[in-house]
Amino acid sequence: MAFIDYYKILGLPKDASENDIKKAYRKLARKYHPDLNPNDPVAEKKFKEINEANEVLSHPENRKKYDQYGEHWQHADEYEKAQQQQRSQQQYQRQYQGASGGYSEEDFSDFFRDMFGGGGGFSGARGGGHVKFRGQDYNAQLQLDLKDVYTKHKRTLTVNGKNIRITIPAGVEHGQIIKIKGHGGKGVNGGPNGDLYIEFSIINHSKFKRDKDNLYATVDLDLYTAILGGDLLVDTFDGQVKLNIKPETQNGTKVKLKGKGFPKYKKDGQFGDLYITYQIKLPTNLSKAEKDLVKQLQKLRK
Repeated sequence: MAFIDYYKILGLPKDASENDIKKAYRKLARKYHPDLNPNDPVAEKKFKEINEANEVLSHPENRKKYDQYGEHWQHADEYEKAQQQQRSQQQYQRQYQGASGGYSEEDFSDFFRDMFGGGGGFSGARGGGHVKFRGQDYNAQLQLDLKDVYTKHKRTLTVNGKNIRITIPAGVEHGQIIKIKGHGGKGVNGGPNGDLYIEFSIINHSKFKRDKDNLYATVDLDLYTAILGGDLLVDTFDGQVKLNIKPETQNGTKVKLKGKGFPKYKKDGQFGDLYITYQIKLPTNLSKAEKDLVKQLQKLRK
């Protein structure tokens, strides 16, 4: 994977403080946030880079590894372990050479040449060979509309120039992360590929508020139907249903429509509920005759 200068992405020097990193990230994240730059692929790419840079530099241990190993920082522990093994092998070689004139220095490959696949690996008395390293994990963000995740569907993503066909289950939530195994960075020296982690950014343009697999909506109810009762057509996420309004329904009354909510994640055919809150709308621009009738009603109620 090509080297990415996280300090440059955040516009910071390498000796930046933790507070400097936090401030730079917040400033740039606000500037390039997808909600403020809809349908802007350049801003979306920049936003991903900013988050990736912050993920590494805001954690002291990750930052230390990045400063030392660059784009291979995620394999720092493996590198250090391999270096320690090599030092032990070299010590063994020196001892063996002193005792019996065995191996020469040329029999031992340079660690970093071994690490990145150059030359022949060590194959002495204690085994060895090329050190295999797992490829780096990739992180991506996929922005979808709420209606896109109401049903299961397939979608093609382009990650690092490669097209990946994935199935998106119905009911995926905002901020949810799924793993696509083996679609990350290529392994080193025959090691396994890394994984691809996709974070979903769900934009809601509907009139429904979502809370996991339940939906919430406010429905206008005219005064006369609220008082006398009657039928009312209301929207659900996938169509309309007719509700029977009870006489003398009060403002703010809530009703539950079972099974009319959002699909439950990876549970085919199962849905949450839809909660409707009635909001009574008072009539306006009353005629004189209407006002007189209201006055008569007022007198009767007294």
